[in-house]
Amino acid sequence: MIIEVKVPQLSESVAEATLLDWHKKEGEPVSRDETLIDIETDKVVLELPAPSDGVLVKILKNSRDPVTSGDVIAQIDTDAKAAAAPAREKKSAPEKSKTAPPVMPAAQKIAAEQGIDASKIAGTGRDGRVTKGDVLEQAAKAPAARPALQQPAPPVDIEALLSGRPEQRVPMSRLRQRVAERLVQSQHTAAILTTFNEVNMAPVIELRKKYQERFEKEHGVRLGFMSFFVKASVHALKRYPVANASIDGTDIVYHGYFDIGIAVGSPRGLVVPILRDADRMSFAEIEKRIADFGKRAQEGKLTIEELTGGTFSISNGGIFGSMLSTPIINPPQSAILGVHATRERAVVENGQIVARPMNYLALSYDHRIIDGREAVLCLVGIKEALEDPARLILEI
Repeated sequence: MIIEVKVPQLSESVAEATLLDWHKKEGEPVSRDETLIDIETDKVVLELPAPSDGVLVKILKNSRDPVTSGDVIAQIDTDAKAAAAPAREKKSAPEKSKTAPPVMPAAQKIAAEQGIDASKIAGTGRDGRVTKGDVLEQAAKAPAARPALQQPAPPVDIEALLSGRPEQRVPMSRLRQRVAERLVQSQHTAAILTTFNEVNMAPVIELRKKYQERFEKEHGVRLGFMSFFVKASVHALKRYPVANASIDGTDIVYHGYFDIGIAVGSPRGLVVPILRDADRMSFAEIEKRIADFGKRAQEGKLTIEELTGGTFSISNGGIFGSMLSTPIINPPQSAILGVHATRERAVVENGQIVARPMNYLALSYDHRIIDGREAVLCLVGIKEALEDPARLILEI
C-alpha cells in the first residue's frame, strides 16, 4: 500500500514553507513517527514524521523546494516493510551487543553539532529511541557544549578578512526573509513616529531587591524587570486603548484584550512570542512564560500559534547595552515600546544634582490612528507606573 507524505496544515498567516534536508533517501526503510524532513516556515521549524512503517519509495520534492499546506512531498510503501526487514536486522545484529539505543536522525544531527555522544543518552521515544528533545535536554545540562546552537553562523576568519577581500554568500532563512518583508511593510504603510521619555528605575530596583528572595522561593522563578514593563504597559494601554488597536482597511479595531508580544532572540533570528491576556497574568506567571519563551526560542520549539497575533509589543534592546533606539512597529499593531539599558545618570531633583538609575523609553506609534497627545500620555502612563509600582496594584 502506498501512503502519501503531505505537508501539514500551516497557519493561516503562513502562505508558504521551505523543505530543509531530507533525513532519509529513496529506498531506505522508515519507522512510524521517525522524522523524515524538517520544514521551515517564516515563524518556526516543524519536524515532519513518517505516517507509517515502510520504505521511502519516492521523494517528490527536493530540499530547499517551496511547499504549501497539503502538498505531497513523498511516498511510503507499507507493503515493502517485510522486504526491508532482513537488511535492517543484519545491520542491527552487531549493534544489539553494544546495547546502543537507536537515535533519530534529527537527534543525531544536533548531537553531532553539540559534540554529544548520543549513545550515552537514555531515549524517551518509541522503543527507546533517542529523540531531538532528549539531545536538547542533555545539551541544556552542559551549556559549554552548545556553540553550534548559539552561533549557527561560521566564525569569521579575521586574518583572512584583514589580508584579502573575502566574501561569503549565504541564503536568507525564511524567517529572516519574513522579518525583512514585515519591516519594510511597516515602514511603507505606517506613519511611524517615536516619542521618548526617561524613567527613574530606583523604585522597581528597590522593590525587586526587597522581595527577590521570597518571590523566587514562593514561585520558583526570579523576579525580573520585564514583568514590570509588561504590567506598566497594560496599565497605560487600558487608559489609552487606541495604542492597543489596529487598522483594518478603513476601520480601527479596538481590542478588548491585551496580547503582548515579547521580542526574543534565537539562533534563527528575532521572534516575537505572545503573552495572551497579559492583564490577567500575575508577575510570576509573566516571568515564567517569558523564561519559557526564551528557552524554547533557543531550541526552536516555539509553535506558530505562540508567534501569531498580538496587540502591542515590547522590545528590550537594553539587554544588549542599547542606550536609545526607535523600534519599528510590528504590523498590524499600532505601537511598540522600546526598553533600553538602565544606567546611573546625573539628574536634577529638588534643585540638586543626584545619581539615579535611569532608563530611556521609546514608544513608536502609527500616527494614522494615534495622535501625538495619546502617544505621549501613554508613555507617561508607563513611566508613572514604573516610578510608583503601587499604581499597578491599586490600578490608579
